Amino acid sequence: MLTGEYAVMDGALSLALPCKYGQVLTVTKKETALLHWKSLDHDQNIWFQSIFDAKELKDIEAPVSSPSIRTTLLTILKEAIKLQPEFLQECLGHEVITYLEFPREWGLGSSSTLINNIAQWANINPYTLLWNTFSGSGYDIACAQHRKPLLYQLQDSEPIVREVAFDPPFKDQLYFVYLNKKQNSRDGILRYRSREFDIQALTQKISKITEFILQSCDLEDFENLLVQHENLLSEVLELPRVQETLFPDYQGTIKSLGAWGGDFILATGNAETKHYFENMGYLTVIPYRDMIA
Repeated sequence: MLTGEYAVMDGALSLALPCKYGQVLTVTKKETALLHWKSLDHDQNIWFQSIFDAKELKDIEAPVSSPSIRTTLLTILKEAIKLQPEFLQECLGHEVITYLEFPREWGLGSSSTLINNIAQWANINPYTLLWNTFSGSGYDIACAQHRKPLLYQLQDSEPIVREVAFDPPFKDQLYFVYLNKKQNSRDGILRYRSREFDIQALTQKISKITEFILQSCDLEDFENLLVQHENLLSEVLELPRVQETLFPDYQGTIKSLGAWGGDFILATGNAETKHYFENMGYLTVIPYRDMIA
């Protein structure tokens, strides 16, 4: 999400950029009435697996570790059955394998892409499944379903999605930097919801910034809009901008992406950008054209 983090939940217009990296889910029917679940990371290593009774979703072989992941998975599957009672109710069982195309710690909407994939499997609305199991705006569900930049907005709790042409001439001066820690978006949402501010004023300002960024053809104008966006949310969240706390000497402009305090940032820069962040201990620096679909 390039613009609109947090405020998108209150109706602000957001510019979202689908990534090249995603998550694949494959389902194979089996003769036994069991659900074999296996999750692979980007190196094809198993990081979670379990076996359930396919109909009752009861443990046949509980995982030795990762009980929270098991609980989350069962919550999603049981909600999918509520929305589609015939889901998983046939006699045959299934082997399900998920594969991440990026390191788990990056985030990149791994939970939402899983929900989108399960929703497609169950033939149900992915937004409904998301909102019945997690919080959030649903923008990453939209990204999971599109391969082009898009505008996302909630109107009367309904997602409005429109693909747009966003191909800035300065894209070779944009970089995504991983901050070496994954931020829990639910914690960020709770912080945002706990603040008192003029919601309508914020959403209107963020929406205007989104519209201007979409039209931006000049890097300096783009950077000024990023700073305006950061300042607005810094005031609402009562948190300093990440550039102030971690990179005060950086010559370009830095914007938080998603929940503040972790995951990725966007940095404007040049050929020295990768070197700067690597010297600061941030080794994952991805050029725009290598990250965005």
